[in-house]
Amino acid sequence: MEARLFLTYDDEQLAEAVLKAVSPDNMDLPPYLSVETTRSGKQVITHVRCEEKRFGTFISTIDDLLRCVSVAEKALSNILTRAPAHTVLENTAEEK
Repeated sequence: MEARLFLTYDDEQLAEAVLKAVSPDNMDLPPYLSVETTRSGKQVITHVRCEEKRFGTFISTIDDLLRCVSVAEKALSNILTRAPAHTVLENTAEEK
C-alpha cells in the first residue's frame, strides 16, 4: 500500500518550516514501513509506503503525520501573527 500527500502553502518558507517540523517523525520506523517527506517549491510532498498488509498501521501513520502537520501549521500561524515582544516593550518605554 502507498499514498502520496501533497500540501500546498502560500510561500516556500512556510513549506520549508512544515517540512522541518514533520521530518523528525520519519525516523525509527519498522522495516516494512517508509515515510519520505520532501519539498518542491510551495508544496510539501509525503510518500507513505507499507510493504506488508497492515492497513491499521498504514492509516495510523498517515493520521499521525497529518496531526503533526496540523500542530506545525498552528504553531507557525501563531508565531507569524504575534507581534514581537520587543515592539511592545519599545512602545511601553515611549509612553513613560
